[in-house]
Amino acid sequence: MRNITKALALGGLLLMTSPVKAEKVLSSWYDYGPLTANGEKFDKNSLTAAHKTLPFGTLLRVTYKDKSIVVRINDRGPFIRGRTLDLTIGAARQIGCVEIGLCWVDIEIVGKVDPPVKKK
Repeated sequence: MRNITKALALGGLLLMTSPVKAEKVLSSWYDYGPLTANGEKFDKNSLTAAHKTLPFGTLLRVTYKDKSIVVRINDRGPFIRGRTLDLTIGAARQIGCVEIGLCWVDIEIVGKVDPPVKKK
């Protein structure tokens, strides 16, 4: 019985870390804020993003037209109906989504990293 429990737990971990099929979502960008929801200092030029439910540290491949970047989830939002992802302005610039403001992008979970250690 103990081996079954271990196997089920391991299987769940493998499912959680496996890449997920790409999904098309509406994305916006933001360029302000003193701190992100996970406590980091906000950096508008970093390759980070806000999502309402994905765990902090989730790595997403974001593709717009022919350009892709990988961003790390470190904030919550967007809080406007219909939008799923808020990129930093720096991330939005890299994929050519700044001038438009709102972009339909493909997102795919590609991994997870531990949160940065907070400096005291």
